[in-house]
Amino acid sequence: MSAVAPAGIRFHHGSLVVPAGAVHTTPLGYDRDSVPIGAPLPPAASAELVHRLSGCGEAVVAFEGKLGDTLLALSGVRAVLDWLRLRSVRVAVRAVGPYAGLIARTGLITQPQATPPSGWRAVIGDRPGIEAHGSEAAVSVVLDPAAPPCWSSDGRAHPDLPARHYLALGRRLGIRLPGTAPFTPTLATRPNNLVEELRSVGWLGGLTIAAITATSWPERKDYTAQRYIALAEHTAEAEQTQARLLIIGGDPGDGLRITAEAPRRHVQALRIDGMPADGLADLFPHCHLIVGNDTGLTHLATMARGRDGSSPPVIGLYARHSHSKWRTGLPHHHAVATDLSDRMHQGDLCPVRDAIAPNTNVHMDAFPPHALAQVGLELLNGVR
Repeated sequence: MSAVAPAGIRFHHGSLVVPAGAVHTTPLGYDRDSVPIGAPLPPAASAELVHRLSGCGEAVVAFEGKLGDTLLALSGVRAVLDWLRLRSVRVAVRAVGPYAGLIARTGLITQPQATPPSGWRAVIGDRPGIEAHGSEAAVSVVLDPAAPPCWSSDGRAHPDLPARHYLALGRRLGIRLPGTAPFTPTLATRPNNLVEELRSVGWLGGLTIAAITATSWPERKDYTAQRYIALAEHTAEAEQTQARLLIIGGDPGDGLRITAEAPRRHVQALRIDGMPADGLADLFPHCHLIVGNDTGLTHLATMARGRDGSSPPVIGLYARHSHSKWRTGLPHHHAVATDLSDRMHQGDLCPVRDAIAPNTNVHMDAFPPHALAQVGLELLNGVR
């Protein structure tokens, strides 16, 4: 961890290990390194959950809520499927809902669909997904981001949400699951016509930066296109090159819209609004650097892998919420955070849920573009 200007803003590398004593945690109850994969855990399993999952012939993965919460919860789906495989429980697995295509890219769902499935049905997902698809389920596994604590084991804390979900389900299911940190599944890249078109006209050549303005809370989490353009100007000038800046917005309600911003001295900027998440998963690996707030598209950018398995560095901006909980735990997913975000991280708190400074005026203007540019340059050049 090292300071970046101005005072009160800090950079946190994605591969940083957080010691258990540095933050508020809940002991996992066993050291994962000392328990063989598949062995029973010291904490007793949830007998009813194990009984019902063992009798299932079908598992339905159903998410209907926010994209970001869904992506960070996929490690919980992984935990259940890992347990079923270890227990040799044969089930047909399928994904439903708006994120079924993205979930298919993780490789989590490899079992063929049975015709018809025998046994009970399990539904794994968020509360809206289970309400929509769980009426005939014998068991539902709810992956609620507010539920799992920050676990500690083997002398380290596991603060990111994917680790929380995976380790919580391992405890409830009662055996040592095979997953190790980072627990987040990644998304495979596929051929995409728009991406190929952008490449053919030069938008993916040279230094390419993606900036995410999409957010469900724009008055507090939108860094704004103008700040991102300034960041790209600082970066390109330092690199003595021209930069391509892709400003990724949300869905304006009228589908895909692509518009060019007025060119700057060192930057050409293109606004992309309304591009489906599947398409963005294909686009992000072609960038050299990605910057965004703690929103679903930033998590998506981190989880998307190029055809060679590589991913560009991603910088998340955290003004109010814990920079460690709301990250993927992947080593290339970094954070620039305020002092308030650090305190939320240290105490495992939420400013809204716990009514700790819920109306604070600490927003995205806490991060000067030139300071973020310096962090990005160091990541691009392998300094950090």
